[in-house]
Amino acid sequence: MAVQAIRPMRGGAQSQLMLGGDGKLWVVKFKNNPQHLRVLANELIATRIAEAVGLSVPKTDVVEVSEWLIEHSPGMMVSGERGGRVRCEPGLQFGSQFVGGLMPGQVVDYLPESQLDEVRNLAEFAGMLAVDKWTGNCNGRQAVYERKPREKRYRAVFVDQGYCFNVGDWSFPDSPLRGVFPRNLVYRQVTGWKSFEPWLGRIESFPAEALWQIAEEVPPEWYGGDTRVIEGLMETLLKRRERVRDLITQFRRSDREPFPKWGAVEGVYETTGQQQPQVGGFIM
Repeated sequence: MAVQAIRPMRGGAQSQLMLGGDGKLWVVKFKNNPQHLRVLANELIATRIAEAVGLSVPKTDVVEVSEWLIEHSPGMMVSGERGGRVRCEPGLQFGSQFVGGLMPGQVVDYLPESQLDEVRNLAEFAGMLAVDKWTGNCNGRQAVYERKPREKRYRAVFVDQGYCFNVGDWSFPDSPLRGVFPRNLVYRQVTGWKSFEPWLGRIESFPAEALWQIAEEVPPEWYGGDTRVIEGLMETLLKRRERVRDLITQFRRSDREPFPKWGAVEGVYETTGQQQPQVGGFIM
C-alpha cells in the first residue's frame, strides 16, 4: 500500500516515486499511463524472469494506491490521449523498488565509457541481452548504475521492461537490433556462448511451472481479465526458449558487430555455433 507521493519520475510511462507502507521507496507505474495498460504486466513478468535467472533487477510488487491519496496529492497526474492532464487511476499498480532506496549513495542513469568499462557486473549485459531477446523487448536496453557509500565501482541494475512482448500487442516481431544496449562497449568481453552463462542456460531450461507462477501474480485487470490471453503469452514464451541462441546470432551478425572478440578464447577461435554445456543453478 502506497502511503505518500514523493515526486513524478522522468520517462514515457510518467511513473511516480512513492513511499510504501513497508517504509521503502517504490517507482509506481499506473494503469492509465500513456504507454499501455499491459506495460504493467510486462514489467512484472519480464523483471521476475530476469530475477529468476540471476540478473540484477529491482524487486517488484503490486502496489495499491488509494483514491484518497491521489485526490490529496496534486502532482499525481498523467498526460491524457489528447494532451490534457488527468489524475492517476486508483487501484492496483506496478511497483519496482527505487534503486538506492533511502540509503545515501549515488545512482545515475548514464556513465561515460571510462566508468562504464569498470562496472562491477558488466558481464550481466550479455545475460540481459538473452532475456530481452527471449521476451521480445522492442525498446533499447535500459540500466541505472548504483554505487553505495565507500564503493568505488558502480553496479548496473536493469530497469524498464515495459516494452517487452511488443508493448501492448503481446507479439514478437523479432529484429536484430531490438532489445540491445546502445553502446557496444558492454559486449566487448563476449568471446562466445560461454559468455552468456549461466543466464542463457537457465533461460533454455526455465521451468514451465515457474513461468506459470509468475503469470499468476499478474492482476487480471492489467490484461483485460481474459486469462486465455496471458496463457497464450506464456505458451509462446515456453516455445521461444529454444530460439534465443538464434536471435543472439542474428544480432552478432548484424552491422553493429557487437562482439569483436567472438571466438577468441586463449588463442583458439570457435568456428561453429554449437551449443555449449549449460551451467545449472536456476534461481527461484
